[in-house]
Amino acid sequence: MVKIIMGLKGSGKTKKLVEMVRAAVDTGKGDVVVIEKERKLTYDIPYQARLVDAASYPIGTYEFLKGLICGIHAGNYDITHFFIDNFLKMVDDKAPAALGDFIDWLKVFSDREGIEFVISVSGERESADPRVQACFI
Repeated sequence: MVKIIMGLKGSGKTKKLVEMVRAAVDTGKGDVVVIEKERKLTYDIPYQARLVDAASYPIGTYEFLKGLICGIHAGNYDITHFFIDNFLKMVDDKAPAALGDFIDWLKVFSDREGIEFVISVSGERESADPRVQACFI
């Protein structure tokens, strides 16, 4: 399952994501991974969640991000939740269609591996690709 929290800057996306991380840690039966561009969430999320600082890696492309997700999963098959904050800060291609293509890939990966993904994206909801809009929460 892929869920997307989208809105303009200051609309409470990160706060909602943090609440969802806490709930996943409290009720989940597996491991929780949080990927963020900067280490802003260090003290906001429970210590049980694995925090990955994406700034440590030269992500840039969707292919690199796919590899990072697959690599993290390959190292731990007990992951039940992935949370990605400020998604568009990690990739160079900001085109709505590129994000839509990534979401298509993510849905297949999520269904195959039984992992829930929650992504926060800054932007106007109305301008999002329909494939992205279908995942809005």
